[in-house]
Amino acid sequence: MKRLKVPTINVLDVLDITSIGSLLEEKAQREYISYANWREYPYKPITVFDIVRSKQNLYIRYTVQGYSLKASYEMDNSSVHKDSCVEFFMKKEGDSHYMNFEFNCIGTCDAARRTSRDIKTSLSQDEYKSIQRLPSLKRQPFAEKKGIYSWSLIVVIPFKLMGLDPENLPEKILGNFYKCADDTEYPHFVSWSPIDLPEPNFHCPEFFGEIYL
Repeated sequence: MKRLKVPTINVLDVLDITSIGSLLEEKAQREYISYANWREYPYKPITVFDIVRSKQNLYIRYTVQGYSLKASYEMDNSSVHKDSCVEFFMKKEGDSHYMNFEFNCIGTCDAARRTSRDIKTSLSQDEYKSIQRLPSLKRQPFAEKKGIYSWSLIVVIPFKLMGLDPENLPEKILGNFYKCADDTEYPHFVSWSPIDLPEPNFHCPEFFGEIYL
């Protein structure tokens, strides 16, 4: 089982998201999304994420380099997994449900509380607004571009939104991190923690890794 330890930087809670890049570079834990779990989808763009937390929030910066770039969705609660997309899934130990947070390369988000791939409760508009996002690209949709591209995205997810009490965080949660782009020239389904299933499926908490807070 994959494991990681999330460093703590409490000052992040009082800093603007546009000014935290150097802190993330210096203090965050860096991990690679590198498991191409399915033979029919061997392509894996270079994808890393830097993760750190404050008292109130979880901070993740994704950095991607690979073929083609697509951002067709600009409204939250849409099918961003079809675009150039990065994702974070999590659950509390012992819970029967989990949460998915999916972002295309311009920061559009699809997130929900789920008991399975097909049974979900989407976030409210206020809950979506509580997730800060800072893409390196302009927040304007565009059709697929061919070639090699690099991009990054910082997301800030409140612990309360994840069902966690910031005053009494658990020792660890379970989760996985993904890179995908279902409806592009180079479709791919890559994970941080490996998945042993016969076909692509990210909705599989049994393969989540341990994320120590």
